[in-house]
Amino acid sequence: MRGIRGAITIAENTKMEIEKATIELLTAMLEENDITADDVDAVTFTATKDVTAAYPAVAARKIEGFKYVPLTCMQEMEVEGSLRLCIRALFLTSLNRSKEEIRHVYLKGAANLRRDLARG
Repeated sequence: MRGIRGAITIAENTKMEIEKATIELLTAMLEENDITADDVDAVTFTATKDVTAAYPAVAARKIEGFKYVPLTCMQEMEVEGSLRLCIRALFLTSLNRSKEEIRHVYLKGAANLRRDLARG
């Protein structure tokens, strides 16, 4: 099993912004790893406490192939000084690749979270 991480920030807490950012993030995670939704066994989303207008999982269902992928949403742990308006995703996959071959994707303000791994 392999995990693929990704994160993105949104400009404002609106349903439209959450949907747009979630689709952008998941699409980038798929493309950067040259996989499809069929390769994703499950997705866990977390969001900071200021992301309340919509569930990222609802937006994920709009992407081809995610209808039967198990999705769950949780609130990110609140840490002083942490990044605001951030959506994170974790793909669980059965890819037969080394950990070093996995491409993690951090977009917009979330690029600061893992500059050591982020390539997206």
